[in-house]
Amino acid sequence: MKIIPAIDIYNGKCVRLLKGDYNLKKEYSSNPLLVAKEFENNGATHLHVVDLEGAKSNTIINRGILQEICSNTDLKIDFGGGIKTKDDISLAFDLGVNQITLGSVAVTNKNLLIDSLDVYGKEKIILGADFLDNVIKINGWKTTTKHNLFDFINEYYSYGIAYAIITDISKDGAMQGSSINTYTKIIEKFPGLNLIASGGVTCENDLNKLKKIGCYGAIVGKALYEKRIDLKKMIIEYGS
Repeated sequence: MKIIPAIDIYNGKCVRLLKGDYNLKKEYSSNPLLVAKEFENNGATHLHVVDLEGAKSNTIINRGILQEICSNTDLKIDFGGGIKTKDDISLAFDLGVNQITLGSVAVTNKNLLIDSLDVYGKEKIILGADFLDNVIKINGWKTTTKHNLFDFINEYYSYGIAYAIITDISKDGAMQGSSINTYTKIIEKFPGLNLIASGGVTCENDLNKLKKIGCYGAIVGKALYEKRIDLKKMIIEYGS
């Protein structure tokens, strides 16, 4: 299982939210590049980057910082937040990301995601499925849709999606453990899907549970910033 550290960018800084609430953000660093380099120095090979301002707008906002991280590290970056058009997708790849995560547009512009699978290949496109009470939320978690989590995944699974970041909003930043039961059901129902768990990882035991049920990867954010998890130790144990 891949251990994937996370950097969420807001106003050019590295922050974490609590359950998606922009009013409850905590700043951890004014220099996301230095944070990325520290992760890399501790053995990380992958990095999850979210443009929080982009997530609730109509385009990528923190492109300069994204480019800095891509240009000054060897990390394989999956990026999401503000990707709404073909031009946004092209820009993200031009900046140097390895994969893009499409969440909001998977609801608002299904054809864009399907076309992207054809153009870039299934290894480059990640489905972003952010849910609360099994209902998909988009636009920085500000908009509640009518899409059931499992139906949403099933539709794109039928189109050949190979990777999905599944985030339980109720767990995100809450330091209360991951949604093991939900992830177990998803893995059983969609055996060909590389599930990347996101939200709630608090301690090493959470990672043990995620690996045991068969997760492809686990995104770790606040637990790293709060020194609850030793990244170097976990990467040695699980991989990156």
